[in-house]
Parts: sequence; C-alpha cells; structure tokens
Amino acid sequence: MTTDITSLQLSEAHELELEAEGSLEEYAGASAGFYVVSSEGSANTRRAYAGDWKRFEAWCSKRRRVPLPAGVPTVVAFVTHLATTGKKLATIQRHAAAITKQHHLHDLPSPTDHRKFKTVLDGIAITLGRVQHQAPAFSLAYFKQCIIGIDVSHAAGLRDRTLLLLGLAGAFRREELSQVDLEHLRFDAEGLVVQLPRSKTNQKGDAEEKAIFFSPDRRTCPIRTLQDWVAVLRQDGHTSGPLFLSFFHKRLSRRRLTPVSINTIVRKHLKEPYTAHSLRASFVTIAKLNGLDDSKVMNQTKHKTTAMIRKYTRLDNVRQHNAAQELGL
Repeated sequence: MTTDITSLQLSEAHELELEAEGSLEEYAGASAGFYVVSSEGSANTRRAYAGDWKRFEAWCSKRRRVPLPAGVPTVVAFVTHLATTGKKLATIQRHAAAITKQHHLHDLPSPTDHRKFKTVLDGIAITLGRVQHQAPAFSLAYFKQCIIGIDVSHAAGLRDRTLLLLGLAGAFRREELSQVDLEHLRFDAEGLVVQLPRSKTNQKGDAEEKAIFFSPDRRTCPIRTLQDWVAVLRQDGHTSGPLFLSFFHKRLSRRRLTPVSINTIVRKHLKEPYTAHSLRASFVTIAKLNGLDDSKVMNQTKHKTTAMIRKYTRLDNVRQHNAAQELGL
C-alpha cells in the first residue's frame, strides 16, 4: 500500500513538473513581448528610432556594410558622415542610441559601447558644441495677448484656446495633451485635476496628476474655458473619449488630435518661433521668474531632478533674473 501511494505521489509530481515545463514555454513568448515593450520605450521613441535605424541600414547597404551586428569602424564612419553633412549633435546622438537599441534587442554586443566609438562621439560633441536648439519661452503678457485674440465664437477657436491654456497651465507635453480623455478630468470647487495615464517619464502607467486652478480673467481661465469646450463636445454627442478632436469641413470629427496637429495649432496662434514645447518651457520660465521654488515647479511638470528644471528655464535675456539689479547701488 505504501509503495502504491509513493508511486502515485511521484506520478503526480512528474505531471506537475511537465505542466510547469509547458508553462515556462508558454510564458517565454509573453516575457519576450514584455522585454521588447520595456526596451523600445515610448511610442514617440520607437518611431524616432525606427526612422534612424532605417537610415543606418540604407547607408550600410550603399556601402556594402553589415548593419547588424555592425562593426565599430562602420558606426564610427556613419556618425562621422552625419557630422560632416551638417546634422545636429542631438540627431547624431539619437542615431547612435537607435543602433544601440537594435543590437540590445537582438542580444548582440553594441559597437557603440566600444571605447573608440565613444571617443569619436565625444570629439563630435566638442566640435559641434553641446548647446542644442531649444523651444523658446514666451512672456505671460504675450501669451495672454494671443489667447484673447482667438475668436471663440466658433468651436474650432474655442478648442484652440482651451488647448493653449491647458497646455501652459498644466505644463503639458504635446503627446500628453493628445492623450487626455474626458474621463481623465475631475472638476471640483477648487479647480481641476487631470489624470495622466501615461507620459514620457511615466511609461508604467503609475498614477500621475496635474492640478489646474481658476484664473480671475474668464478669457484666460483654463478651467472655465475647458468647461465651455466640454459643453460643446457633449452637445455634439461626445461624452467620453478624446478631449481634443480634429475638425472636418468645420464640423467635429471623432479623430483625436495628433501631437503634430497640436504643434500646428500652437504655431498658428503664437507664431514663430514658438512650438508646442514652448508651452512647457514657458511654464517653467514664468514660474522661476515669479520666484517659485523648484519643488513647486516639479510638482506640475513631473520632472525628476532640479537639473532638468534648470535646463528647461529659458532666461536668455541678460536683464532677466539677474542679481545685478538687486545690488542696491
């Protein structure tokens, strides 16, 4: 009897072991998918890297070089080509990152980790300079002037004013504005809280919120303008889904505004040289000029370090934020 029980237990244990082995094989495919998602990063990063990788492949094809795995001389020659044909430092660095990413995704050692490549890239950085083009910041007075000048008697104008006010007040990235849904808005007596399901620095979907407050001037109040826009959406039957929609023949469509379209709208109303990223940069700059500390700014921008706040602050005018005017002479 004991022998029979022992045999039965061993048989059951063997079956469980086989089931576990089968499960491991099943999980392998899913885990590979999770690995790719983590490695590739955000949708915008994937698109940028995909384009950069295609350019590298095309460059290699013309010169009969192997792109994967690429040799150190190949990637050194490629970034040298980019540098000598007028590409910006940020563009060259992004191409190098795309090459690194592609090799890592295929479990291959990346030639960009080689000392010779890093030395050449450092030389390019020194030659081209590390100052990158940044979206300029506007003054609050200029912004208000542009906002008040938008004709809100038609729905498209109201949408644009809402987008600009919310973009500045919330220090939003254009990708974040594009992804805001009506379900992400929570109004109360104190103002508004916008929940971000994801952002550039929040790919895991952790809870992230931005607080928006009332302004005394109704024309430049982000909350009351937003409430007017939400009312228009509801009248048109939109009670859920994208907050910012495109228009088709002056009528609301069901298509979510893309980040590119949002940038176009910002340029239309704020004019050159401003872009959608100027909304975020201007929030930081205006806040710092008003004497706000970094922790308050970071609570809205969701930056992780004060170094990033300093990077975002656009204080190019020598008279701005200058201690010389406070010497008391």
